[in-house]
Amino acid sequence: MKRLWLIFAQAVTVALAAVFVISTLKPQWLQPAPQRRDAPATSPLLLPQPSALPSSPAASIVRAGFSDAARIASPAVVSVTASKAAARSAGRTRDPLFGFPFGPRQPRSGPQLGLGSGVIISADGVLLTNNHVVEGASDIQVQLSDGRQAQAQLIGTDPETDVAVLKIDLPNLPVIPLGDAASLQVGDAVLAIGNPFNVGQTVTSGIVSALGRSQLGINTFENFIQTDAAINPGNSGGALVDADGRLIGINTAIFSRSGGNLGIGFAIPVDVARQVAASLLKDGVVARGWIGVQTRELTPELAEALKLGDAKTPIRGVLIGGVVADAPAAKAGIRPGDVLTRIGEHPVLTPAELLASVAALKPAGQVEVGVQRGGKAMTFQLTVAQRPRPQRQAEED
Repeated sequence: MKRLWLIFAQAVTVALAAVFVISTLKPQWLQPAPQRRDAPATSPLLLPQPSALPSSPAASIVRAGFSDAARIASPAVVSVTASKAAARSAGRTRDPLFGFPFGPRQPRSGPQLGLGSGVIISADGVLLTNNHVVEGASDIQVQLSDGRQAQAQLIGTDPETDVAVLKIDLPNLPVIPLGDAASLQVGDAVLAIGNPFNVGQTVTSGIVSALGRSQLGINTFENFIQTDAAINPGNSGGALVDADGRLIGINTAIFSRSGGNLGIGFAIPVDVARQVAASLLKDGVVARGWIGVQTRELTPELAEALKLGDAKTPIRGVLIGGVVADAPAAKAGIRPGDVLTRIGEHPVLTPAELLASVAALKPAGQVEVGVQRGGKAMTFQLTVAQRPRPQRQAEED
């Protein structure tokens, strides 16, 4: 009996020691197997009843994107069809990499149909579009997103910013809210809305890639918003809107080797388009100042050749390459070879700055300009003239 008891005690001791070792080194071996909670253990293939399934969240919770912005802006974006005669005047020569996203035309042997887009900005039927969409058109038709159509009246155009103003007469017109392009920042989300390739109204999304793009050779006055939102033929004159559905630009041009979208598009800021539209609606023209000079950038080599200043005190300004006869600059005594250094109290360092500064002057007003002639600083008083309609072959300030 004692022997059996001894064997039992030893077995229990060994078992307890084994449990202790396992619980110390491999405690998971002693855990019970987890049981599935989605079905009883006796029926592993049994699915829960429909009433037991969790309900789906509301669509407004799971939806992401810019559907609200598209819903606000899209009704005010229209398709514009411009009928043009077969013989068309030659446009400005452009870098082949830059082009207008203007829709397909008919063969040159007959009347041409150009397709673009436009944006309704007032309830009385005022539309913004591009000048190149309607330039030379004998008939302009507008189609709304709700299917209504109307013949448009051309109020006026401004080729130097590529803005045109149309007007239609229809009741209950949708109007796009206007945004503030000056508040844009690189990286802001934007939508481009138009009728590319005549497939119907289309919304594409992207971001603001750059601001203040200029010297592209597209327009005379350039201050473009650059975006990677897809812009294709037919989008010209369409809307670039922010994430709240407000108009911030008019889609105008693309950078492309093939004529299609490469992710680099340009839009006219709404602030510029709105100012141009106000002038066209009020006066029929955009009043800009003009003094009649042709300019060149003043490089260090030119400054040295003209003996302007020295290395320690270089002259900064814009070189006058030519002066138009009987223009304000010629009447005041400005000559080719002079360096124009300021307009009023504002210094000018580049031809683009000079162009913008002069254009901002009020026609018939007086302005004092600073000029460097050789080693002598001079001032001239000018009577500003109205900037003439743009010449296709040359630009003058």
